[in-house]
Amino acid sequence: MKIGFIGPGRMGRPILDRLVAADHDVTVCVRRPKARAAAEADGLTCADTVGATVCDADAVFVVVLNDEQVRSVCLGSRGAGGSDGAIAVMKPGATLVQHTTSAPATAQLLAEAGAKHGIRVLDAALSGSPQDIAAGRLTLWVGGDEAVLDAMRPVLETYASPVMSVGPVGNGQRVKLVNNALFVAQVGLAIDAVRLAGSLGIEERAILAAVQHGSGASRALGVVAGGGSVDTVAERLADLMSKDITVVREVAADAGADLGIIGSVLSSDAVEGKVLRSAHRDSST
Repeated sequence: MKIGFIGPGRMGRPILDRLVAADHDVTVCVRRPKARAAAEADGLTCADTVGATVCDADAVFVVVLNDEQVRSVCLGSRGAGGSDGAIAVMKPGATLVQHTTSAPATAQLLAEAGAKHGIRVLDAALSGSPQDIAAGRLTLWVGGDEAVLDAMRPVLETYASPVMSVGPVGNGQRVKLVNNALFVAQVGLAIDAVRLAGSLGIEERAILAAVQHGSGASRALGVVAGGGSVDTVAERLADLMSKDITVVREVAADAGADLGIIGSVLSSDAVEGKVLRSAHRDSST
């Protein structure tokens, strides 16, 4: 398949590498001269504009940083369907695969703009790490037409398993946001469990090692334990978790949804004080 790729960063580059390894014909958008030289040295085909990247592609993959960048790249400089956006330039019948964590409303805007131009849109929210991508075990929650997903599934499965259909466009992002809210809340609970254990005279490393083998185990606890301490988790994940929880709160507020117990945990000192606040401190220095 001929593929245009936008966003070869921390998550995008390993996806790109898997697509190239599967013999797809990939053109990557790289604007900075130094980054382009490095990409070309790796044997990648590069373009320096969105239009040049996507104009001949059968599928376009977007793995950028945030909602604003998704709108700018896909809908144009004003985020409103401008002629410089990927959707306006893509050839009719091509598919846009949007991986960036963003608001469900943005996914729906892309689908509406795509329909006007004959572009098929998959809201393909992801869960995992660069290591998961490299191993072909990234999780994808895909909102969109199941027939379009079935057509793209062989390409997506070059780097992801499972690839799950979760309903219409927008639901991929909704599932991702619920997942992220639950994960961060569980990290907060793990942090508070360490506090409780300390008040009972149990050392941090001992409780983290022990509970992993009990009914209180979770992936979040494993992440905390894998870092060796609560402070290490905050250092590694604060920026990412802070961004995701900001989006969760905004989307819940817009929908009039009650975050309930999860919201209480996210507002607790274990999360706000020990994790998210460290991201705020780092961004202000």
